Amino acid sequence: MDDQNKNLILAVALSGIVLLAWQVFFPAPTQTTAVETTQLSQPTDSAAPLLPPSTDAGVQASTDTPSPTAATAERITIDTDRLQGSLSLAGGRIDDLSLKDYTVDLDSDEIVTLLEPVGAESPYYAVYGWAPAGDLPQEYVPNANTIWSVEEGDVLTQTTPITLVWDNDNGMIFRRTIAIDDEYMFSVEQSVENTSAAPVRLSPYGIVARHGTPDVSGYFVLHEGLILQSDDSYEKETYKKIAKFDMNAAEGGNTSKYTSEENGWIGFTDKNWMTTLVPQPGQAFTSVAKYVPTKDTYQIESRLPVQEVAAGATVTSKTYLFAGAKEWEAIKGYQDDLGIHRFIYSIDWGLFFFFTQPIFRLLHAINLLIGNMGWSIIALTLLIKGIMFPLAYKSYVSMARMKELQPEMEKMKADAGEDREKLQKGMMELYKKNKVNPASGCLPLLLQIPVFFSLYKVIFVTIELRHAPWLGWIRDLSAPDPSSILNLFGLLSFSPPDPSSILAFISLGILPILLGISMWLQQKLNPAPTDPAQAMIFAWMPWVFMFMLGSFASGLVLYWITNNTITFIQQYLIMRSHGHKPDLFGNIARSLRLKKKEGSA
Repeated sequence: MDDQNKNLILAVALSGIVLLAWQVFFPAPTQTTAVETTQLSQPTDSAAPLLPPSTDAGVQASTDTPSPTAATAERITIDTDRLQGSLSLAGGRIDDLSLKDYTVDLDSDEIVTLLEPVGAESPYYAVYGWAPAGDLPQEYVPNANTIWSVEEGDVLTQTTPITLVWDNDNGMIFRRTIAIDDEYMFSVEQSVENTSAAPVRLSPYGIVARHGTPDVSGYFVLHEGLILQSDDSYEKETYKKIAKFDMNAAEGGNTSKYTSEENGWIGFTDKNWMTTLVPQPGQAFTSVAKYVPTKDTYQIESRLPVQEVAAGATVTSKTYLFAGAKEWEAIKGYQDDLGIHRFIYSIDWGLFFFFTQPIFRLLHAINLLIGNMGWSIIALTLLIKGIMFPLAYKSYVSMARMKELQPEMEKMKADAGEDREKLQKGMMELYKKNKVNPASGCLPLLLQIPVFFSLYKVIFVTIELRHAPWLGWIRDLSAPDPSSILNLFGLLSFSPPDPSSILAFISLGILPILLGISMWLQQKLNPAPTDPAQAMIFAWMPWVFMFMLGSFASGLVLYWITNNTITFIQQYLIMRSHGHKPDLFGNIARSLRLKKKEGSA
């Protein structure tokens, strides 16, 4: 087997390894099969969240008695500019919430549902209450199925809060005032009035319960599951990890606890949505995360310290609940205005947040001016390339000089034959004589790698690009290019294969093809490696990347095309300014003539 065939096989093998590795670390979207559960036709105590234990004695709250009236309990409508739904007077649960500004699919009118009551397909809700302490009986405090009465308000809007009340008929009156702003933040103010002759001890809590294992995207670079901030410590865990927390028999489920002295929050995050319990800033509390096998429920809690309510006194506790879209401006506003510590980190910026956050803020600012995320990505790329140009200029000059030395390098290679040591020594002398640094050509690539991955993270995890159009056929920059070469980009009537199909790998859209061409053109300006195997691998790389990035978000591919195009123009002009006219297609013509000559011989 000759060297050329060996190099071809090597290039194909390496390309296959790269593609396989890419599929491992950046798999196509998959859905985790939810654990099958028996859906109840009515809420009962067995479907309620596992309440915190009695604080002092560690006795589990009773959930033995069903509540048949819960299914018919009255509901209070929730209606704001951005949210719609209802809350149940059974437990005062916030368990029905949809986002008015977001549809399930690009061409759908169905809006995104975030919270659902027990009996729905995926129950997911928030409930608040008081845990008894000392010798206070469990039945003296409201539970998840207690039927509350409306004391004030009939519809929960951003201007009209509602107040619920429950009298335990044992000298304690509980009230809960729920308000919501014009975005996604609920405030929940709980109070207990002690009209008895003796003091009582109890502690307020908030719970978010999620029945069954949620569907997740399955991407390596995206976290979905538990997120929490405990003072200056940030933690995150997958649902799989939560289910493996050490068993705590007193809790009745797998449990992990985190204590905050002053600031923190705990929540469940999806790719674009989040439900988070937020105690008042400065308030010490304990966060709890658990999986309850008997209920097949993932549960988070915020437990506040025990309070003693003197006879004739009233105590009040206020907390927040964020339930909505992970919009940067809204979350940043809550961090600044409410003092929620590091709330912006509820968005998954990744390990390189020091790159990712500034890039997103810059992209966001540009989009506010332009009003189109596609053109904003192009403008951002132009700005980044302009900033990097002084650093890259010397690299481009060095590559231009290396291109000029290509004939001498080829001659030196022919003279050295199989003597690689002689070839390397001669090339180093040639570089030194002409003051050329062969490694400097890597500088532009090294500079753009962190930018590329940061922008990839931004486009993938931030909701601002979800369903954001650019032009023509690109109607969602967070999704792959929907066009396909298999149906001649829409000229033929049949639809391209589903993204989960194996044929989707070869169903290239317009943007991925333009990406491959832009990489190939850029590569033609660079000096070819002297080693045949390396040269073959480099020759394959544009087309390998074309397939690799074909399933990426259109916004990222658009950035890469823009970056390649600008780089090509800069490098071409610099080479022309140094007296070298790049011959982009000459190598192909010479190669074809050489093969024809060899064939005729």
